[in-house]
Amino acid sequence: MSYLNSVTIDGFVGAYPEQRQARNNGSKFTVLSVATQRSWENAADEWVSKVEWHRIAIFRPRLSEAVLTNIKKGAHVLVEGSLISSTYEQANGKGKKAKTAKITSWSIRADVVRKLDRGEPEPQAPASGSDAAVLPSDTSEQAPF
Repeated sequence: MSYLNSVTIDGFVGAYPEQRQARNNGSKFTVLSVATQRSWENAADEWVSKVEWHRIAIFRPRLSEAVLTNIKKGAHVLVEGSLISSTYEQANGKGKKAKTAKITSWSIRADVVRKLDRGEPEPQAPASGSDAAVLPSDTSEQAPF
């Protein structure tokens, strides 16, 4: 039996992409922060919205480089990837018998990052290969507004 771990995020970049280096093997990766918004009408017939922030980790070298050079703060992006978790322990208190708390954080390991902005020129997609890339959006069927 096979199970699927797939995430698609359509949102806006909250900060400039940041390149980091892994502690264990020294490989470089890019971190991107993307905001999504959900709106609904509450019981009092008022519209309420909530913003969620998503941490995107990009480990594929060509995709990572393309995101660093082409994606800016405020850009509208579509991210496809898988959900990953990391757990670490944090000291919780002072003294000899300090307890530790296990903290789990969730992020998205990106396979595709696609820029959806209409107002600025789109980056060119690199030659096909095993690494996904920043793909230009198809403007032929977009509304003129």
